[in-house]
Amino acid sequence: MAPVPDPIEGSQGLPDKADVVVIGGGIIGVSTAYALAERGVSVALVEKGEIGAEQSSRNWGWCRQMGRDPREIPLIVESLTIWRTLNERIGAETGFRQCGILYTAETDKEVADREAWLEYARQYQLDMISGEKAAELLPGATTQWKGALYTPTDGRAEPTKAAPAIARAIQAKGGFVARQCAARGIETSAGKVSAVVTERGTIKTSTVVLAGGAWSRLFAGSAGINFPQLKVINSVMRTVPVDAGFERSTAGARYAIRKRLDGGWTVAHRHLSVVDIVPDSFKLLFKFLPALRLNPASLKYRVSGTTVREASTPKRWALDKESPFERMRVLDPEPVEWVLKEAMASLEKTFPAFKGAAIAERWAGAIDVTPDAVPVISPVEQLPGFFLASGFSGHGFGLGPGAGRLMADLVTGAPPIVDPTPFRYKRLIDGTKPELIVGF
Repeated sequence: MAPVPDPIEGSQGLPDKADVVVIGGGIIGVSTAYALAERGVSVALVEKGEIGAEQSSRNWGWCRQMGRDPREIPLIVESLTIWRTLNERIGAETGFRQCGILYTAETDKEVADREAWLEYARQYQLDMISGEKAAELLPGATTQWKGALYTPTDGRAEPTKAAPAIARAIQAKGGFVARQCAARGIETSAGKVSAVVTERGTIKTSTVVLAGGAWSRLFAGSAGINFPQLKVINSVMRTVPVDAGFERSTAGARYAIRKRLDGGWTVAHRHLSVVDIVPDSFKLLFKFLPALRLNPASLKYRVSGTTVREASTPKRWALDKESPFERMRVLDPEPVEWVLKEAMASLEKTFPAFKGAAIAERWAGAIDVTPDAVPVISPVEQLPGFFLASGFSGHGFGLGPGAGRLMADLVTGAPPIVDPTPFRYKRLIDGTKPELIVGF
């Protein structure tokens, strides 16, 4: 059973026009729309299903600087600044707590890998600690670590609460938020965006932000925009309340955990995700090949029902007819049981406090990935008025508030919160090999 995000009562009707239409009600979409509404911009957000119902409610709940691609670190620093005051600003509970995060190292190679990453990250006051210090921070472990990366200023939040809470704040600022309202496509005039067509009707606008997560490639393609994006399936579970003796989030041998507000723990595999082989797997093979070669053991490939479904999904449709986004409102993949069993076995071996802990829920989510595992937060120059905020590659929840602020800056022409160059769309289509400085 998948996590159910907090319910939100959508806005009624449909506005005739808006300064900006945001497509997608995940953490990136709501953060963008809220940042715009704060500035007095007329904004309408449309979501085909429920607010935060896909990967935005299914992720680990980590808000981390730790282990990121260095190009993302300035943005996550700004995002964490927003997270720390977000509950107060929106008057609602997102679940954010500053708890600290550790990545432990059991082998000399892991220590060396983390030291290599720190060559990029030390300027942000990130560093290694000893195995003895890690044991103090994570009491009750049976493993003797050689060291760990530790960021005390990192945090966690509740995925089922965050996006809905921000969406309600958009409404409180006068913004429009529609659930069960799929955007079918974009209309243009004189080569520029002029409207968004939804299943409820048309919203006139000169600016569109596509924050469609795993659906972004399909939607962008229908507008003639090539967005190289694939999906991976990540499986997650949660336990009943467990007194582990610590509050910090941590990733170890084959597990990654974070404490929840209810006292339970979210548990996932530190390394493994599953990839459904689909037609786009072949179309984009050469774009993604460098990344696939970087860490091939972390991905397991399969042919599944998704293979058939995506092969039969149309790439173009009439805007006055039902779209693929209405036929499937929510991507709800099945969790991969053997991946979760391996994660739990590794966790129990390291922390005996988790032995026998009942599993309250298991689920999976579809993560949208780019060839260099760095998101696109950018205008798309070939279609003036069209902006893309997608491809967060499993990093989007923590980046969400900062990414929304950056996108609002780009849309309104304000000075950007960070340098947007690493996130430009053109880097993925200019024919060069992706720059891979991937974290872990």
